[in-house]
Amino acid sequence: MSSVPVDRAPADGGSVLTPPPPARATVPRTFAAMMAREVRVMRKNLMSTFIRVLMQPVMFVFVFAYVLPKLGGGAMAGAGDATFSTILVPGLVGSSIIMQAMMAVTFPLMMELNWQKSITDRALAPVTIPLLAIQKILAAALQGLIGGLLVFPAVLFIHADGEAPQVNVDNWPVLVLVMVAGSLLAASGGLLLGTLMNPQKVQMMFSLILLPMTMLGCVYYPWSALESIPWLQYLSLLNPLVYVSEGLRSTLTPGIPHMPAWAFLLAIVGGTVVLTWAATRTFTKRVLT
Repeated sequence: MSSVPVDRAPADGGSVLTPPPPARATVPRTFAAMMAREVRVMRKNLMSTFIRVLMQPVMFVFVFAYVLPKLGGGAMAGAGDATFSTILVPGLVGSSIIMQAMMAVTFPLMMELNWQKSITDRALAPVTIPLLAIQKILAAALQGLIGGLLVFPAVLFIHADGEAPQVNVDNWPVLVLVMVAGSLLAASGGLLLGTLMNPQKVQMMFSLILLPMTMLGCVYYPWSALESIPWLQYLSLLNPLVYVSEGLRSTLTPGIPHMPAWAFLLAIVGGTVVLTWAATRTFTKRVLT
């Protein structure tokens, strides 16, 4: 008859405490720890992040919604009776989401891949390389989403007398979906750029990608206002910021002409899926080579 070992009490009547088994590194636990690290870093850099996120939108709002109306600037053609500050609300929120999410992953990734070489330490974690890419996308998307939320007070409260923006949330589920999916779209695009671009040519990213994306991303005008320039209207459809701006415009300022919901939702959600797939593939290749 086989015997089963049992814990025996010591002679003095005390109890024996069996030590707990060592914690095992599981994929969910490792992933959560990596995300917690990103949140901790964001918390430490909160003030610099706050200034970086708000500086450009505040200056744009101050000039276009306060200074120009004081100087006699009129409403924009194609926007009806809406004030220019109303036009700026969805556009600046969308541009902040896109820019912050992209910069949060592109530049740190270039440093990790080329100068610091710290990406090898991340690759030793008990998670797959594609999952590590997903973690970077989620962390950057979180920063983009926070950046968009921080811009709301600036675009709502900085304006000249009589130029207050008319904001009316028409569809909360679509608003949340556009902001979250837009953040993921920008983060996955930033990860793709970070794995493809040469660090020595990073300045070209501003002049050839970020600047045209912002100026032609329907931030300062609705997409329908480009009807008088058909070639530019259709060319701008290659710009992901257009769909985020129009999606926010449809929910925050529904009285202004905007794209149909099916168009911007298909572009944002579909683009997120395609860019995430492409970014995980290129990221995996860069890490393993």
